[in-house]
Amino acid sequence: MSTLLNAAAHEKKPLPHTVEFVTAAAPPPEVVLAAMRAAGFNVTHVYGLTETYGPASVNEWHREWDALPAAEQAARKARQGVRYPVLQGLDVLDPDTMRPVARDGETIGEVMFRGNVVMRGYLKNKATTEKAFAGGWFHSGDLGVVHPDGYIQLKDRSKDIIISGGENISSIEVEDALYRHPAVQAAAVVAKPDDKWGETPCAFIELKPGTTATAEELIAWCRKHLAGYKCPRYIVFRELPKTSTGKIQKFILREIAKEG
Repeated sequence: MSTLLNAAAHEKKPLPHTVEFVTAAAPPPEVVLAAMRAAGFNVTHVYGLTETYGPASVNEWHREWDALPAAEQAARKARQGVRYPVLQGLDVLDPDTMRPVARDGETIGEVMFRGNVVMRGYLKNKATTEKAFAGGWFHSGDLGVVHPDGYIQLKDRSKDIIISGGENISSIEVEDALYRHPAVQAAAVVAKPDDKWGETPCAFIELKPGTTATAEELIAWCRKHLAGYKCPRYIVFRELPKTSTGKIQKFILREIAKEG
């Protein structure tokens, strides 16, 4: 989506009709979803893992949402949605108690699956399989919330959560704030080791062609949109490492941040 939206003006042509577009993998920023709608694409968000066939959930759109302002529509588009009929169970549970979290859109738990489209286990790896299915559900490793209407939304991978001074920081939330800056083409936030806080957010940024921005400017931008402790203390401008499908490889960035 970012590649399409950031194409040069001479490469773009008006679309003759609304184009249906399905997205999965990393949760897309709300600002990108809003821009896709403005460009003539109807984006449907789906979610799943290799272990859960996939997609296992879909952000089923309600017609009454068409009347909402563009920003609110984008916020709903960013959700991972509800289960497909072939999946028996999809929920966000507390991994310690195995109880569903509050349906308030704020209480974070682990997204879990069960049903006959979920794998039986990892080949010749009994210990990992038992851990993954503790409590009778498949533990995805994704952290999320459930909104009052029952739609789930990812907040981060458990390995990507940044714990700074005892506070949990969602890297996705920080990235969403950075994507709203008009000069930012791509953003990835990872934990950087810190002697005082344990970890602190470090943001890697790709700027749009022909634009400029300083680290100080982006940090100040984040302070306008986020609580102070969530704002990145370090900004690194560089091309982001990506897979062949355009997914940012955070494990490489974590190593770069760790090395200083």
